[in-house]
Amino acid sequence: MKHAVALFLLLMAVWLLNSGHYTVLITSFGVVSCLLVVWLARRMGIVDEEGVPIHLLPRLPMYLPWIAKEVVKANLDVSRRILGLGRLNISPRLFEAPTTQRTDLGRVLYANSITLTPGTVSIRVHGASITVHAIADEVADDLLGGEMDRRVTRLEGGGR
Repeated sequence: MKHAVALFLLLMAVWLLNSGHYTVLITSFGVVSCLLVVWLARRMGIVDEEGVPIHLLPRLPMYLPWIAKEVVKANLDVSRRILGLGRLNISPRLFEAPTTQRTDLGRVLYANSITLTPGTVSIRVHGASITVHAIADEVADDLLGGEMDRRVTRLEGGGR
């Protein structure tokens, strides 16, 4: 039930922010439509810990600034490589990145974090590893260093 309430509150917040109209009629349409979506989602069986991962919320404020910093760093690195600044090479590499996440949700978060960072793309999640394409050997080695894996595992609720 707490996942359904969280989904309703999130949908209602998005509705209110996007609507810009706060009359009783429009707001009641928003409430009804959000309740309908939550009811349909519950009937489909997707309102659960994986579909509405509210258990990640307490650790999310620690992860978001770190991933934002990594995205900016990677953007600058890719830009330097493309512009040829600093003599950084482009040497594409395909490799397997091991995962330490316990759940499918954790592995998907890790794969999405890899893809979100410029210069790397997750190609396939399979078992306890992710096939990744990196723009250069240094980028692959940095990812294989395991910092992102540890942070996502911590976000998931495990690890150190």
